[in-house]
Amino acid sequence: MRSLYRRSPCVDSLVESLKRRPRVLHVLAPAREGGLEWVVATLAAGQRMQGAHVAAVITPDEADGHPFIARLEALRVPVTSVVVAPRSYVKEYRLLSALMATVKPEVVHTHGYRADVIAGALARALHIPAVSTVHGFTGGGPRHRLYERMQRIALRRANAVIAVSRPLAIQLADAGVSPNRIHCVPNGFTPPLTSLPRSLARHRLGIEPDALVAGWVGRLSREKGADVMLDALAEAAVSWRLSIIGDGPERDALQRQAANLGIADRVTWHGLVENAGSLLTAFDAFVLSSRTEGTPIALFEAMYASVPIVATRVGGVADVVSSSHAILVPSEQPKMIARALADVANEPLAASSRSTLARERLLNSYGNAEWLDAIGAVYEAART
Repeated sequence: MRSLYRRSPCVDSLVESLKRRPRVLHVLAPAREGGLEWVVATLAAGQRMQGAHVAAVITPDEADGHPFIARLEALRVPVTSVVVAPRSYVKEYRLLSALMATVKPEVVHTHGYRADVIAGALARALHIPAVSTVHGFTGGGPRHRLYERMQRIALRRANAVIAVSRPLAIQLADAGVSPNRIHCVPNGFTPPLTSLPRSLARHRLGIEPDALVAGWVGRLSREKGADVMLDALAEAAVSWRLSIIGDGPERDALQRQAANLGIADRVTWHGLVENAGSLLTAFDAFVLSSRTEGTPIALFEAMYASVPIVATRVGGVADVVSSSHAILVPSEQPKMIARALADVANEPLAASSRSTLARERLLNSYGNAEWLDAIGAVYEAART
């Protein structure tokens, strides 16, 4: 397993040898918002001068006004919408083949199980080096577990596989991916163009100036643990309120859970919010209650906003923050999250100190330039 983490000697020696960056085609089936989409947009923007192109596989009902495509266009990143009906895999293969003939990528970089399977197979058929970034495995029902088994088989055939955390790299090796092809590269961070002051962020979200509010940001699906956060709120002091930013398949069930717990009047459901990271200054605490993670972008955004953090010790979270930067708790422990929120409220000086150190760690250790260099080194390894 190769570690390409922040200015390691391995990165420096490989980057020194690079004559130019290859032309890359990123392929993914994007959600409307999410950490994976943020990573791909930021990465492609950093590679724009080298001719990076993005293929976004979307369904016909998503073709108009997809926020991921709009974001790329705003960043002036060339993007092609590959519009196919669900499970139209043969058509998707043919459309991607035509796109590759036009773009002529020197590396195909896939993100997510669908792209890993279809675009990865196409890249190999065309003798183009295939690189995959594995952002995390979510598990879930039988269908998702089947998809992830297919993804793991595809990853064994990739020229290089990027794991965004050390635990994920170990999972990949255990799944049969050659350790020589695994590169541990945690996500990098680019500060948002705007980060609103607390008063304005609260106004945008409709939060009262003196309310005690915890923020939760993510996809409303089981792996993100919004249900755990609701249980924690029910255990926490009644002065705490909760703002949930995001949407997903479990929203209705979560709203029923809040009602059954008697906390519906303490929860605000904001849905998808554009540039949510710029609004985290509104919160008195940020809670990440996930059951599984890679290197979560929402955690980076909370660190940048200097908001006190409570996070489950899962995936790459503990590589990013320690007890000096956040209150870390085991997963599936709502009472411990409630206790951590009490600590944040009762010990504001300690919470502020952790927040300051967290922001310093983010800016010193997760820079965008170093991340792009590390990814470039992976491309070089895949092509040799």
